[in-house]
Amino acid sequence: MPDYPKHHPIPLITQYATPALINAIAYEGHPPGDDDNWADTGAPDRDTYAYWSTRLCGMACLRMALFARDGHAPTLFDLLNGCLAYGGYVQQDDGSVGGLYYQPFTEYALASHGLQSEIITDLTPDRLLAELNHGHLVMASVHKEIRRPDRPAAARGGHLVLVTGHQDGMVLFRNPSGHTAESVDALLQLDRFDSFAAHRGIALWV
Repeated sequence: MPDYPKHHPIPLITQYATPALINAIAYEGHPPGDDDNWADTGAPDRDTYAYWSTRLCGMACLRMALFARDGHAPTLFDLLNGCLAYGGYVQQDDGSVGGLYYQPFTEYALASHGLQSEIITDLTPDRLLAELNHGHLVMASVHKEIRRPDRPAAARGGHLVLVTGHQDGMVLFRNPSGHTAESVDALLQLDRFDSFAAHRGIALWV
């Protein structure tokens, strides 16, 4: 096991207010906004929470990274609002959202939180391990169905997870949309992880 710098304990943070609802949201058609704990995210109202909750994987990763560095972090919606101000997300006329855009995200993370980071467009397995060996946390773009790794990977990318370490050919990562305890705090063979990965992401220097 590499000798990582000491971090604060990282809480298991998901992009949804109630982790127990994620399975129903992902696979049973449960409305994301139908969650009595929505205010815990810092959302101003239930409708705003419902609109953004499916898009907050990057903010959940950032929040975990800030906890790792500082032992505390702003709410998901405090982070979202800051990132929006830098253009990390762009709301379209049709109601969709573009982003997370990496460059404005890194500018926001540095300016507002003093968090240095590096955009990586060639996040191969070797590069991922090298970043982890330097003690960095890595926001990696993977397909959302990495939460069910026993199934074939349908595609690569589209969802962000926080990779925290590696050991004996296994990758440790936190999945903000994990639908079980094992998929939120996940451990997966590197080659299996790579089958879901888009080979792009952001190294966070915590």
